Amino acid sequence: MSAVALLDRVAAEAALFAAVTLLLLGLDDLLLDLIAAAARRPDRVLRVPAGTPPLRFALFVPAWREERVIGAMLRATLARYDHGDYRIYVGCYPNDPATAAAVRAVDDARLRLVVGARDGPTTKADCLNQLWRVLAADRDWRPDAVVLHDAEDMVHPLEPRAAADALRDAALVQLPVLPLIDPARRWITGHYADEFAETHARDLVARGALGAALPLAGVGCAIRYAALEQLAAANGLPFAADSLTEDYELGLRAAALGLTVRFTRWRDAAGGLIATRAYFPDTLPGAVRQKARWVGGIALAGWDRTGWGARRVAERWMRWRDRRAPLAAAAVTAGYTAVALAAMSAAGHHWRGDSPPMPPRGLRAMLAINAVLLGWRLVARARLTAAAYGWREGLRALPRIAVANAVLVLSAWRAARLHVAALRGAPLRWEKTAHRFPDVP
Repeated sequence: MSAVALLDRVAAEAALFAAVTLLLLGLDDLLLDLIAAAARRPDRVLRVPAGTPPLRFALFVPAWREERVIGAMLRATLARYDHGDYRIYVGCYPNDPATAAAVRAVDDARLRLVVGARDGPTTKADCLNQLWRVLAADRDWRPDAVVLHDAEDMVHPLEPRAAADALRDAALVQLPVLPLIDPARRWITGHYADEFAETHARDLVARGALGAALPLAGVGCAIRYAALEQLAAANGLPFAADSLTEDYELGLRAAALGLTVRFTRWRDAAGGLIATRAYFPDTLPGAVRQKARWVGGIALAGWDRTGWGARRVAERWMRWRDRRAPLAAAAVTAGYTAVALAAMSAAGHHWRGDSPPMPPRGLRAMLAINAVLLGWRLVARARLTAAAYGWREGLRALPRIAVANAVLVLSAWRAARLHVAALRGAPLRWEKTAHRFPDVP
């Protein structure tokens, strides 16, 4: 077999795998789009009836080497929260004195610094469990619910009121997350905005409509204290310290116990979405490290840790969607590989003076359908991004799909390597990505 013929053969096989897989994933997305469109309702303006008793909140903020942002985050939260009864518990490590010093520099009676017994980094869930131990041991103050946030989060002033409203008939609630777009790093930070706009205006809406378990995002979520006690009774501690995605698992574990988990969208009187805003990693290596943790914890370790849930079609479909990232990365890699090999093959045929072989009719049909599905996916993503960030960012979402694909492929390979290392006994560690806090009044 000649080199050109070998290129033709390999390109055809890669194209077939990519076409079949992307067709499956595209139809999967299309069905979810239709369900979300039928279930979506306009966001309501939050109005708390006069005389409604406020809930008491404890805010958990786990921190590892966050000395650059934790002080600003705490001061902003203390100034912005429109709520009268809450405390903030910040978890630090003995070998991270800089972060602890930054917390101590914030002088407020509502703030509690908790320095764990073990050096860091452990896992984020381990740090959260340390905060839970301290809170549970406090006999003088007991909250109604616990709110989770990261050290770089900018909270909305009405977040406690929105969470309290949802917690009237739910045990756990997730509010939207809106990544901030850095104009200087618009491609990397913007692809997070595109994906979260899609997840928190489509995916979670559809999951709720189907009655499937709702995962938490780890920030902007509130959990009834009694629900955490129930989770702790069932598992020893409320947060899975041996997981890299304890937030995702928390929602699924709560649903398995029969607890109600709800995703809710509210707007303030000015029309702004009541959501958590934060800068996500703004470099390609940082984005890959962060997403590798998500892919590894959800798509790889999740097979063994959370299984497939109840024998309901909707639940198993959502678990499949949660775990399809490695397959999507393989399909995208195969697709780009097929294009590159086809170009090389075309050059070889041109040099030989003949024409490349035509793809089989079935493959051509799948490629045509995939082109239509890709067009639909781009329009749907651009529309959701535009609804959250304006029409200019909606248009930018179209080329940013290439950035999202690159991050997906690189993070999937990294997640696979880390997962194999974990299976061989490597300890789980909280991987650090550089954080920044926005300038706020």
